[in-house]
Amino acid sequence: MSATRGSRADEGVRPTMRSGFVSILGRPNAGKSTLLNALVGGKLAIVSEKPQTTRTTIQGVVNLEGAQIAFLDTPGIHESGSLLNRRMMETIRSALEDRDLLLYLADASAGDATAAFGDEDAKALALIRDVATPAILVLTKIDRLQDKRLLLPRIEQYKAVREFAEYIPVSAVSGEGLDTLRRAIVARLPEGPPLFPPDYFTDQPERFLAAELIRERILRETRQEVPHAVAVIVDQWQEKKDLLRISATIYVERPGQKAILIGAKGAVLKKIGTLARQEMESMFSRRIFLELFVKVRKDWRDSPEFLNAIDWRAMRGAELEPEPDSD
Repeated sequence: MSATRGSRADEGVRPTMRSGFVSILGRPNAGKSTLLNALVGGKLAIVSEKPQTTRTTIQGVVNLEGAQIAFLDTPGIHESGSLLNRRMMETIRSALEDRDLLLYLADASAGDATAAFGDEDAKALALIRDVATPAILVLTKIDRLQDKRLLLPRIEQYKAVREFAEYIPVSAVSGEGLDTLRRAIVARLPEGPPLFPPDYFTDQPERFLAAELIRERILRETRQEVPHAVAVIVDQWQEKKDLLRISATIYVERPGQKAILIGAKGAVLKKIGTLARQEMESMFSRRIFLELFVKVRKDWRDSPEFLNAIDWRAMRGAELEPEPDSD
């Protein structure tokens, strides 16, 4: 992602303006999406306690006094298994390119002082070890940390692998440390005019946001293998005077997952639909009629055509070929 920076006229009169792109990286469940939502001041990325909630990059733009920050949330750094996982890792690597700053998030509440940094942390951190872009280590979830003295040894563990420009503990829930983080980010952005209009908030289309809100409710209402096997596609989007009609299909990989998702007499699916609709009405500021269907599509996580269909960037108007329900 790139943008052309214009020259500032009347440099001696106008105050310094800073703008740039900042990627948010880290292992699964490090709190990346929660931090993004807190920094942009609204819900932009779905959040759950389950790993790999975020499957693609999500851009959110913040306008501050004298600065504009374009944040890019990314999936958690993980081992690549399915084609979906490999594509997720590709999006993470692409988020390292043409950035002005990296935020590497680490869960400060995980484990004890000696167990907080393990092999998976070292492997994830290796992804940015040799990247020249400046990086800030953001220690998240400090509201869950009973003894703040544990922060120093954890910082030293990360510092032993890579030097960071700063080490900032934060809590996206309580807001502690967020102002410090914002100031540190702005201080490291290059001088230049805003890269986006003042009313620009995100690159996510409303249809994609609606599908993500449905998937978020599924993540929260189901357990075991179901959340990882779920994909959502919005099939119909009809806007009328004061009503938005949305029809969406939830895809799973096995008939048993479909049964779990629907629930006894449709109770689980009805709850998911009700809660997702309420979230959409709050986000889109209009009345919504939501209709949900559930279909089985075997091994969709390894289907290039299907993955293109659920990624709005790759799809660009392409249609998903219908496949019969397999149960």
